[in-house]
Amino acid sequence: MSSRTGRGRPLSAGPRRRTLLASAAGTILLTGCTDTGSDASGKRPGATEQARARAATDSGELLNRYDAVIAAHPALAERLRPLRTEVARHTKSFGGDTGKPKATASASAAPPAAAPEVPADERAALAGLADAERQLADARRTALVDVSGEEARLFASVAAAGDAHAYLLSEAGR
Repeated sequence: MSSRTGRGRPLSAGPRRRTLLASAAGTILLTGCTDTGSDASGKRPGATEQARARAATDSGELLNRYDAVIAAHPALAERLRPLRTEVARHTKSFGGDTGKPKATASASAAPPAAAPEVPADERAALAGLADAERQLADARRTALVDVSGEEARLFASVAAAGDAHAYLLSEAGR
């Protein structure tokens, strides 16, 4: 009998290098699979829910800001309406409420959100909206580390939309 395999390599009594590397990688993976309070994607349980709730709140606040600017500067309403509609969709996508507060015991007990201050100058009002969109887009990108899969795609998409809104608002303010 030959002491060689069909590929010209000698048979050895010990494991092959690939087997050792695969075993080492498997060991590393197994030691990383202890219960550390994370889900299968490596994210903390509830982190996605917390990120979505925060995103819904932030989008709702931005929606209120659009409403305040439109109320203070009716001449901007036509220009802002499509962006406001998108922000309302984002709010709804994150599970937020885009309507008026409902008259429930809990809603009436909570103090109403203060209306955002709107500059008297239209350009300054548009610049303020653009800044708010940029900050929120940055917050969405930051939140990507706390979410995974479809949620990450949603956050990234909404962040990109916020960047586009900021650009459009900046151009409109010139």
